[in-house]
Amino acid sequence: MKKVGILGGTFNPPHIGHLLIANVVLESLELDEIWFMPNHEPPHKKKPDSVKDQDRVKMLERAIRGNPSFRMQLIELEREGPSYTIDTMKLLNETYKDHQFFFIIGADMIEYLPNWHQIDELLKLVQFVGVKRPSYSHQTDYPVLYVDVPAIDVSSSMIRDRFKDGKTVKYLLPEDVISYIKENQLYGT
Repeated sequence: MKKVGILGGTFNPPHIGHLLIANVVLESLELDEIWFMPNHEPPHKKKPDSVKDQDRVKMLERAIRGNPSFRMQLIELEREGPSYTIDTMKLLNETYKDHQFFFIIGADMIEYLPNWHQIDELLKLVQFVGVKRPSYSHQTDYPVLYVDVPAIDVSSSMIRDRFKDGKTVKYLLPEDVISYIKENQLYGT
């Protein structure tokens, strides 16, 4: 049975925090791969309109290049409408019958689990992996494996703001991603 971690998100843009979480979970749980899964339309937040899906995919390709355990899974981008995890996991489990999936979530999503669409059904399809973050409660009635990841206070929205304000993003993003953003004049560059 192949053990695969799934890290979903808008990746707008993908940053070192995403890569660090993926790498630490990969190692800690002795997974075979991490699949980065950009979502089309997250049900819990509005996706900024400034960047096209194809740009997010190209940035993510550049971000994960060089790590043979990192792959991209575009299943959610290929579907229209909100990206409900239950629908995604049903499709993945049907398609990859010899895989066991571990869905990586941040502490903010651990608190939100009771509100997830069809959460009880979802728990039968995937093991949740919680990444601890300061100032969030990690208490839940749901079965969550916890992984300690070094805390880095970086977010895609903070990076977009830094671009908008003309501030440096060096070391917050892989150099290849920064180059792509500048070449394609994303985020007001």
